[in-house]
Amino acid sequence: MSAAHHATRSAIAERPTFTNCDVQLRDPRRPLDVESLRPECVEILWGESRRLIRFGFGTVTGERPMLQENEGTISTQDQPTGSDIFVSVEMSRSKWMVGIHTPLADKIGLHTMACGDVEALLALIDRARVKLVASGSNSPAAMICYEAGYEGFWLYRRLIALGIRVVVIDPASLLVDRRAKRAKTDRIDARAMVRALMAWARGERQVLREVRVPTVEQDDARRGLRERQRLVKERTGHGNRIKGLLKTQGIMDFDPRAADAAARLDAIVTGDGRPLAPCLKREIVRELERLALAMRQIDQVETERDAVVQACDAGAGTDALAAEPEREAAMIGELNRLKGIGMNDATILVREAFWRDFRNQREVGGWSGLAPSPWASGSVLRDQGITKAGPPMLRAHMIQMSWRWLLWQPDSDLAQWFRKRTEGATGRMRRIMVVALARKLLIALWRYATTGMVPHGAIVT
Repeated sequence: MSAAHHATRSAIAERPTFTNCDVQLRDPRRPLDVESLRPECVEILWGESRRLIRFGFGTVTGERPMLQENEGTISTQDQPTGSDIFVSVEMSRSKWMVGIHTPLADKIGLHTMACGDVEALLALIDRARVKLVASGSNSPAAMICYEAGYEGFWLYRRLIALGIRVVVIDPASLLVDRRAKRAKTDRIDARAMVRALMAWARGERQVLREVRVPTVEQDDARRGLRERQRLVKERTGHGNRIKGLLKTQGIMDFDPRAADAAARLDAIVTGDGRPLAPCLKREIVRELERLALAMRQIDQVETERDAVVQACDAGAGTDALAAEPEREAAMIGELNRLKGIGMNDATILVREAFWRDFRNQREVGGWSGLAPSPWASGSVLRDQGITKAGPPMLRAHMIQMSWRWLLWQPDSDLAQWFRKRTEGATGRMRRIMVVALARKLLIALWRYATTGMVPHGAIVT
C-alpha cells in the first residue's frame, strides 16, 4: 500500500466529529454563487478552537448548540400543526388497534386494547403527554380519529367533553392501494389513518372527509323515522307470507290487513273444496298476530311523529322556535304544505338531509349520491351513472317523490322540464331522466325548507 494511501486513511481517521451541529441553508431567494460550488472553493479549517466546514450551499458549525435564525436562514423544523399527538382508533368487535405518533419518534406506535376501553386510551395519551412535557414541549395537544361505522358517535361525544379534538372519518374517503389484491389488516389501517390525520392537520383536506356528527337530540329524532322503515318492511313481509301460504291452497283473494282477517279463516275453502289444515291455520293465525302488532306499532310511531310538528305549530311565534329541534319541526311542517309532499316525505328530508349545513346546491346534490360520476381520461369519455354516495333510503324515496311530483304538481317548472326532455321517449329513458329530476327536486325542496323560496309553479296548500 502506498504512503499516500496511508496518509489519506490517517486523515480520515483523525477527522473531527460534529455534535449538535446546526445547518444554515442558503436563502433560495438569493442568486446562486456558482464559484462557491466548485471543489476548489471548499475550505476546511481544522483548528482546535473552531471547527468549520463551509460549502457553497450551507454552513455547518460545531460550536453553537442552537440554530441562530437570522436573515438568509431557513428553519428545518416542521411548521406547527396545532397538535403534537396524533391518535387513530381502528375498531372491531373484539378489540381496538390504536396507532399513535409523537414528535419524539419517527415510527407510528401500535397498541392493542379491549373494545370500548376508553380509560386505557386516555392513559396512553397521558403517557405521551408526560414524555413531551419532559422533552420541553408546552401543553401538547392531542387529535384522535376513527372511522364512522356501527360504533356510532358515543366515543366522539365522550372525548369532546374532555376537551380532545376528535375527527370522525368517512371510511370511503381514505386513499387505498388500487391493486387488485391489497393487504388489509387492523395494523395497516391504524397506521394509514394516523398518516392521513397528520396530513389533514397540516391543511391537506383532500386526504379525508370529516363526518359531521349530529347532536344527541338530532340523533334521537331520527330513531322514530328509522323504526318506521323497519316496521313497514316487517308489515310487508308478514303480509306476503300469509298470501304465499294461502296461494299454495288455491286461495287468491284474501286480504291479511283487513280487520276481520282472523275471523274469515274459518270460512275459507281451499281450491280443491276442503277447509284449511289445522297446522296451516294456526301458522297463519300467528302470522296475523305479528302483522297486527307491526301495524299497531306503525300507528304509534306515526302519531309520535305528527305530534312533534303539531306542538311546533301550536308554539309558533314563541322563542322556542330558536332551538334546533323546533326549527327542524317547523321545516317539516313547511314541506308538508307542498302538494304531493306527505308528512313521511317531509320527515325523511329533514331528519336525514336538511339538518346538515349545506353551503350550496352542489353540496346537496353531491352528498345525496344523485350526481353523475364521469370517467374521462385522454380520448376515453364515458359516464358511470350516479355516485350513490348518500344514504340509499333517501335516494329511493326521492325517486318515489319525483314520480308523485309529476302527478300532483304538473304545472311546476320541474314537471315541465321533465316532460319536455322525455317527450316521445321510452320507459327506460324516463326512468333515467327521473333520477335527474330527483336531484333537481331535492335541491328545490332544500331551498324551500331553508330559505322559504317556493319551487316555481308549485302549489302550496
